[in-house]
Amino acid sequence: QVQLVESGGGLVQAGGSLRLSCTASGSIFSIDEMAWYRQAPGKQRDLVALISSGGSTDYADSVKGRFTISGDNAKNTVYLQMNSLKPEDTAVYYCYAHRVVTRIPEYRVYDYWGQGTQVTVSS
Repeated sequence: QVQLVESGGGLVQAGGSLRLSCTASGSIFSIDEMAWYRQAPGKQRDLVALISSGGSTDYADSVKGRFTISGDNAKNTVYLQMNSLKPEDTAVYYCYAHRVVTRIPEYRVYDYWGQGTQVTVSS
């Protein structure tokens, strides 16, 4: 069983910074890609940033230059450094792992979501 556990959310003033972490645990052989999504109240869940196992990254236009995604393949962990936060960044942030390969008890490839962590930016 694979689990994604997020941490680092909270309340911050506009212009401040937060760092989110997400660790995937379980009998993981490999993960192709990890990402952060966010969902504000009444809105759809949108991609914020992603990183491949090879280190390639991509960002939503709204966070380019302010957010940085990084990862540690050995720890199956992804980070999201968020700087210059704005009230419109307020949302629940979800970690996502794409094409997670497990071999115990059987070979399986699946995608997983974390439970989410709240980020609130006050004006």
